[in-house]
Amino acid sequence: MQQYRITHVTTYHYEAEVSVSHHLLHLQPRVLPRQRVQGFDLVIQPLPSSRALRTDAFGNHAEIVAIEGAHRQMEIVMGCRVEVDAAPSLEGVSTPPWENVAAACAAGGWSDAVEAGEFRFDSPQVRRGQGCAAFARHAFPARKPWHEGVRDLCLRIHEEFEFDPRATTVSTPVEQVLSGRRGVCQDFAHVMLACLRTLGLPARYVSGYIETVPPPGQARLVGADATHAWISAYCPGLGWIDFDPTNGLLPSCRHVTVAWGRDFSDVSPVRGVLVGSGNHVLRVAVDVEPVVEAVDEEPDAGTPGAPA
Repeated sequence: MQQYRITHVTTYHYEAEVSVSHHLLHLQPRVLPRQRVQGFDLVIQPLPSSRALRTDAFGNHAEIVAIEGAHRQMEIVMGCRVEVDAAPSLEGVSTPPWENVAAACAAGGWSDAVEAGEFRFDSPQVRRGQGCAAFARHAFPARKPWHEGVRDLCLRIHEEFEFDPRATTVSTPVEQVLSGRRGVCQDFAHVMLACLRTLGLPARYVSGYIETVPPPGQARLVGADATHAWISAYCPGLGWIDFDPTNGLLPSCRHVTVAWGRDFSDVSPVRGVLVGSGNHVLRVAVDVEPVVEAVDEEPDAGTPGAPA
């Protein structure tokens, strides 16, 4: 188990005055079997004229904010404390051949059919193409167990793609990311989603945070973290299992889940419409800080390091 104190600051500087702005926020982490939210606070400047909390179609926490009155800057400061348990190991877990999973998902003959079924198809930012289909087939030969195929696809993206924040934008098509083999975590998640969906396998986009570890000998830089993205794939009988193609691993207690949907467009941390503004400058600062609980010292009971 690990606890984190997370701060996420989003600041917009507008070229001209904005008279009215409406925003949809996905910033509050979900409460899950392995994840507990110990505290959450959201401060917005200028003060909104209205705020409304709701649960969206995917069960995420969402807040709708309206700001009325001339302003040239908006700042959103989210602070929370989250406790995350380690994910159970999948070592030794047997899963059916991927073709059986795809057939079962197409038939919808399982308890989560309605929830999982919609994640087999194209979405606004994830379009299945021939390139993704060919790329996926390398990890999914005939009769390969579902878990092994998804794991190998995750590792292949991690090994063959280069992290490059200048290579793509938020709207870069999946097939273009695939051909260039460069991008950011959002792009890698979209590529993996498209590949799985070409095979008829349900997969959803997950947004959140990850604890970053500085290079040896260097201190953590406050505000230097970022939001993160990975995917979750579905297997009947096993449920939803997370995979992180950016880092080539199965997320555990270093990942904090905020929201999930069909792709990034469903769970963007901040999106909105404005009246006025012209151009704007966006700055985002994120800090994911592990919480180390104080432990009272006890009298020496024996040799240091020896079992009690």
